[in-house]
Amino acid sequence: MFVTPAFAQETPAEGQLHTETGVAHDEAHGGGVFPPFDFSTYPSQLLWLVITFSVFYMLMQKVIVPRLGGILENRHDRIAQDLDEAARLKSEADAAIETYERELTAAKAKAGQIASAARDASKAKADAERAAIETELSAKIAAAESRIADIKARAFAEVDTIAIDTVGTIVEELIGAKSTAADIKAAVSGVAKQGA
Repeated sequence: MFVTPAFAQETPAEGQLHTETGVAHDEAHGGGVFPPFDFSTYPSQLLWLVITFSVFYMLMQKVIVPRLGGILENRHDRIAQDLDEAARLKSEADAAIETYERELTAAKAKAGQIASAARDASKAKADAERAAIETELSAKIAAAESRIADIKARAFAEVDTIAIDTVGTIVEELIGAKSTAADIKAAVSGVAKQGA
């Protein structure tokens, strides 16, 4: 630490006590009144207050207020333009929605007509195909029934022949004598009539 001779003289010795704690009052201040409350300085304070307020007022009136007014006017104009644009876009959107809904309704109606026409056409086609198939099946069934009846008739005719031959053979085996075909045929016919 750097120590000046004046500081060294003022430094107390180790055994000395400091008893002074205050500062001389009249030496530091020129008077006993706080300067802003000193009535002798009021005229200059008032003069500077008027000058400062006038400069501030002129600055506000000529520069700041017109700028703020311009900013507010520009903002108001921009907001009005934005609102007009929003109203225009809303009307366009409403018109587009109305057109869309109209076209959607027309498309649904057209789709319904197309679906109905397709359903009717497919039903008519299916009915025609079913009728053709039924006619074809009826013809096949009739032909099959005719063939079955013919086969049945031939089978019954052959059954009589087989029955007559079989009865003739059985009678010949049992009796040992041969019977006439007319007698066997009459006996088979009589038994067939009783069974029917």
